[in-house]
Amino acid sequence: MRVEVAIVGGGPVGLLLACLLAGAGVTVTVLERRAAPSRRSRSIGIHPPALEVLARAGLAPAFLERGVRVVRGHAYAGRRYLGTLSFAACPPPYRFVLTLPQSDGERLLEARLGTVAPGALRRGVTVAAVHAGNGSVSLALAGGGTLEAALVVACDGHDSAVRRALAIPTRSRAYADRFVMGDFPDGTALGADAAIYLTEAGVVESFPLPGGLRRWVAAAGASASDRDVGGPGGGGEATPATLAARVRERLGERLDVDGCDMISAFGVRTLLARRLAAGRVVLAGDAAHVMPPFGGQGMNLGWLDAAALYAAVTTARGGEDLSRVPSWELQRLLAGYESARLAAAYAAARRAELNLALGRATRLAALRAGVVAAGLRSPLAGAFARRFSMRGLEAGVAGPPARAVAAAPHRQRRARGRRRADSARQARAGGDRGGEPGIESGIGMRR
Repeated sequence: MRVEVAIVGGGPVGLLLACLLAGAGVTVTVLERRAAPSRRSRSIGIHPPALEVLARAGLAPAFLERGVRVVRGHAYAGRRYLGTLSFAACPPPYRFVLTLPQSDGERLLEARLGTVAPGALRRGVTVAAVHAGNGSVSLALAGGGTLEAALVVACDGHDSAVRRALAIPTRSRAYADRFVMGDFPDGTALGADAAIYLTEAGVVESFPLPGGLRRWVAAAGASASDRDVGGPGGGGEATPATLAARVRERLGERLDVDGCDMISAFGVRTLLARRLAAGRVVLAGDAAHVMPPFGGQGMNLGWLDAAALYAAVTTARGGEDLSRVPSWELQRLLAGYESARLAAAYAAARRAELNLALGRATRLAALRAGVVAAGLRSPLAGAFARRFSMRGLEAGVAGPPARAVAAAPHRQRRARGRRRADSARQARAGGDRGGEPGIESGIGMRR
């Protein structure tokens, strides 16, 4: 079987990329090792730049219908009010952060893909090996069979097998910080507002969810309830009672333990791939970058990767089958994607690490509270809101809407003419450069 683009990983990033590409007429297949969708929803926040990408894929109305629009976030020092961050100062049309559990978003993405490209998602399929040749990439599938593609996109998560197979180096840092999060019936008076509580024992965060639920996230600190949370690294085990006790000790807020819908403990780390492209294989989403979840940047950054990669692919393709695009031309455009998205990932990681540090337990809680209060009441509050909503991380995303790509034959003819001229010049200069050395030979997956 042969397709233009094979996407390894059917999480939110892989599914959105497939929707964008299929909407532009690109033949695409998504290979997902999970036999069924996951019900786990660590990610819940969808920022304005990501909503713009969803709109491009025709998905924004469905997300907006099901999500909660958070226009304001309140900051507290313990129980003392410090100030409010309003997203009303953000550029239109999305002057809010939308909250929707990741599992719900994945269902919407999968349904959309089933409409624009029926059968494109293949579940229960594991990639066993990657063999990159001149002009195509062959994926060997566990249990037999192969899939050949003009481009392979690795969206297979933080422990990406494709990234490891290509020996792409990463910069990684693990933190000792541990957290517990859970979704409980909302008994607060916050309504659709979010809240962050900076306490001496560590941060507590609170976000509204659809269905009358509210997510609580609390740092492990020096309280009695924390002894139930495991050691550094993985976050250990947690129970609704563990999180409820921590919230009550720090804020006096009582959570409905019996109504808890989800509970999870986790550690945090930063992982940044030093390269995103290797020949006709490219990384996106968690395969390219992982960072502390504070600020809700991870999934959103991956969706911006998808939009930037869509722009690069449709520009290279010019209405033709991607297999006809010379390797040197595709790699030139992928190099631009790599440069833009690496810069965005490093900037996002710095923001996430700053948010993580801000929420740690400290003896300087009074000083921290004063700084936060002053910032929220200053003219810089609007800039803080735009920064928190991930403005400035859209590098490489600009590109034509999917419908415009398929509806501009005159642009496609010009692109083909330029490609023929460029190919002729390249041939005179020494021929098609093909793939990178060391990538065009077979590369087996390390297990």
